[in-house]
Amino acid sequence: MKAVARGHEFFGRATSGTQPPGSGGTSTLSAGRIESVRIGLVNNMPDSAVERTQRHFIDLLQSSADGLRVEVMLYSLPAIPRAAAAREHIASTYEPIDALWDDGLAAIVVTGTEPSERNLKDEVFWGSLAGLIDAIDASGIPAMFSCLAAHAAVLQVDGVPRSALADKCFGVFEDDVAVEHKLMEGVGARMWLPHTRWNEVSEAELVKAGYQILSRSDAAGVSFFAKERRGLWLLCQGHPEYDGANLLREYRRDVSRFLSRKRATYPELPRSYFGEPEAQLLCAFKDAAVAQGDATFMQAFPRILPGSPTWDAWRVGATSVFGNWLKYVSAAKASRDAARSDFKPDPVNTDVAGYIGDQYLTGRAVEPASTPSGDGWRL
Repeated sequence: MKAVARGHEFFGRATSGTQPPGSGGTSTLSAGRIESVRIGLVNNMPDSAVERTQRHFIDLLQSSADGLRVEVMLYSLPAIPRAAAAREHIASTYEPIDALWDDGLAAIVVTGTEPSERNLKDEVFWGSLAGLIDAIDASGIPAMFSCLAAHAAVLQVDGVPRSALADKCFGVFEDDVAVEHKLMEGVGARMWLPHTRWNEVSEAELVKAGYQILSRSDAAGVSFFAKERRGLWLLCQGHPEYDGANLLREYRRDVSRFLSRKRATYPELPRSYFGEPEAQLLCAFKDAAVAQGDATFMQAFPRILPGSPTWDAWRVGATSVFGNWLKYVSAAKASRDAARSDFKPDPVNTDVAGYIGDQYLTGRAVEPASTPSGDGWRL
C-alpha cells in the first residue's frame, strides 16, 4: 500500500518498564501486545520550512511515544502557494490530502503557515483550511492544531477571532501550567515554550467558548489549550516542535528582510533566548547593519552557538504534553475499534464531506466513541 511505504514509522523509547519489540515486554497501555497508532501530519508551512517542520514534528512524536509504535503520514493542503521544488517534494513524499480518510488515522496534527493577510479569512488558503477543520470535527478524530492553525480552528468552529499584537510575540516564555489536567501530567508547575507570531486569541474569549487553558503566561498569553468536541482537540499558539536553533534562524531571516527592505523595522531580539555575550554581538551587528543599510552586510552576521539555558528548554515539557496526548489518542483508538467491532449497518447514509480547495474529503461518519473516562481523560 502506497501510504505505508511513504509513512514514517518508529517505536518510541519505552519508559516506566516498557520494552522494545522482540524483547518480551509489553507497552504501557496494553498487556501482551504493542500499541500502534497512525498520525496524519498536515504540514502547511512555507517552502523554506516544509522539510524542517516535517522533521521536527516526527522527532517530537518519536521522543514522546513512550512504548507506542507510531507511524506518521504526511499531507499538505494544495491551496498553500508553493514553488516548483516544494511542489515536487510534496508530490513525491506526501499523500494526497483526500487520502486522509482512507489511511486509518488515529489522530491528525495540523500546522500553521506564515500569514500574509490581517484577516485570516482573506488568506488564499482559507477555504481549504476551513474545510479541513470542519471535516476533522465531523470525523471525531482527535486533533492537534499549531499556531495559525489553532487560530483558524477556533475561528471556524466557535467564531473566536484573533487580534493583531502591537509587537511581535517572539521568544521563549515561561508558562504557568494547569497541573491538574491529564494532558499536563508530569510537566510540572511551569514550562517553557517558544512563540513567534503577530496575532493572538484572547484567553477570555477561549474560556467563554468552552476551551480549557492548559498553560499560559502574562507576557505571551495562552500557549496550550484544549476542548473536547467529537474528539479531543489540543491547540497551541506556540511552537512545541521547534528545535533549539529555530528562533535564531527566524531572527536572522527577519534581519535579512529588513536589510533587503522587505520589512520596515529592525527585529527585536527574541526574549529569554540568547545569552548575554550573544546578545551583545547581535546588538553590535544591528548598529553596524543599520548604519550600512545594505543587504550584502548579512555576510557579516555573527556566528552564534548554543549558549543560553533556554536554548531548547521547552523540549522536556513539550515531550510530556505530546506523550500524554499520544496516550489519549491510543486509548481513544482502542475505544473506537471496540465500538466498530460491535457496529451494525445502518441504512441511513452517513457520509460526511468537507470541501478542500477543488476536492472533497469524504469520510465515514461514525458515532464517536465516548472519551475514555476510566483513566481520567474526561475533560
